[in-house]
Amino acid sequence: MAAKKDLENGKKESLCDDIAGKDCGLKKVIDIVGGKWKIMILCVMDNEGTIRYGELRRRIFGITNTMLANSLKEMEEAGLVERKQYMEMPVRVEYSLTKKAESIVPILLELKRWGEENL
Repeated sequence: MAAKKDLENGKKESLCDDIAGKDCGLKKVIDIVGGKWKIMILCVMDNEGTIRYGELRRRIFGITNTMLANSLKEMEEAGLVERKQYMEMPVRVEYSLTKKAESIVPILLELKRWGEENL
């Protein structure tokens, strides 16, 4: 709320009013998509759409089963990934991005462009 009032008063909006505090929106985003693997998972799923676990693992060079499973679980809990399990033998599990995750893709594209231009 303070940031909105500051904008009305002509002040610059802060990236995070409560630096790294529990209410910091930026910290919340980094907690959900930060780290080495989660953005890679988002990239593959954005490119491929619905994808099975084994294919996802093959597309992300160097990720371990444990790290992929944990990352997918965390992203599912955060509402970024939808997991659909089919009750057949062998069990088939597919993953896809939710609308919430799709809404962050344009922001990640801007970060990508910034990196290409500045790094």
